[in-house]
Amino acid sequence: MLDIPQPRPRKPPRPRLKVSDEARFFKGWLQRPLIMGAVSPSSRCLGRRMAGYVPDPRSFDADSRVLELGPGTGVVTQCLIERGVPESALVLVEYSREFCVLLRARFPKAHVIQGDAYDPGTAFGSHLHGRRLEAVVSSLPLFTKPDEKREQIVGGSLERIVPGAPFIQFSYALTLPVKPERVAARLETSPWIKRNLPPARVLVYRAA
Repeated sequence: MLDIPQPRPRKPPRPRLKVSDEARFFKGWLQRPLIMGAVSPSSRCLGRRMAGYVPDPRSFDADSRVLELGPGTGVVTQCLIERGVPESALVLVEYSREFCVLLRARFPKAHVIQGDAYDPGTAFGSHLHGRRLEAVVSSLPLFTKPDEKREQIVGGSLERIVPGAPFIQFSYALTLPVKPERVAARLETSPWIKRNLPPARVLVYRAA
């Protein structure tokens, strides 16, 4: 009897590794360092602190919106939802096309806009027309822009949101990205969040 060689069993395919948010973020930073600003996503500690300054969502009505500028991979977005902000009340303005695809998959009820958050026409477009803007939450790298542009985004936001509502920004720097007197605002700062890398603090501007 002839020995007929048996075919070797095929090895199961290797599972494809998911690209981490950190890897996505670092790749984006390599491609656009002046737009990304940071090399990694914000930590959940920082995200929760930022979300904590948003007014109590139980006071929102059907027309209430929260605008998030530069949400990246959605760390702060998730913290806003955990805070109680309805996903459908979120308007997310993100420059990166890849991140927009990711955000739409993760937060299908949110309004995701691909565009330049420094452009008022993009940030305050049709999704906010006639709506009650309860807060603006920003992860924009303000120090990559000149003073005039920084003041435009902070001051312009304060003119459009509910009186007394917050413009919430985080910063790694010791100096302020926008001096409150330049935008007729008062400023509240959080303690340094050392569990974030690098350590950061939250700056909250409100119209004076």
